[in-house]
Amino acid sequence: MITSFQMRAARALLGIDQRTLAAMAGVSLPTIQRMEASEGSVRGVVDTLVKVVDAFNRAGVELIGEHARSENGGRGVRLKQPGPPHRPGD
Repeated sequence: MITSFQMRAARALLGIDQRTLAAMAGVSLPTIQRMEASEGSVRGVVDTLVKVVDAFNRAGVELIGEHARSENGGRGVRLKQPGPPHRPGD
């Protein structure tokens, strides 16, 4: 449904911190922190995941799933395929 990478990228596009996202979604800050600390797809209570996705949608961020098309236009970011983590100095 949503990956930790998408969450961090969406927050960066909006210029918000984890606390702000938590408030927008109506969930706790530790919940957002746990979700973003996940590897790959975020796991959790479906209702919580839906709240976060809805918060991003209301803020104007479209989360695009793998192999999905974006029909709404606008600017966006999409990872072609997961690569190795960036290391400072590379």
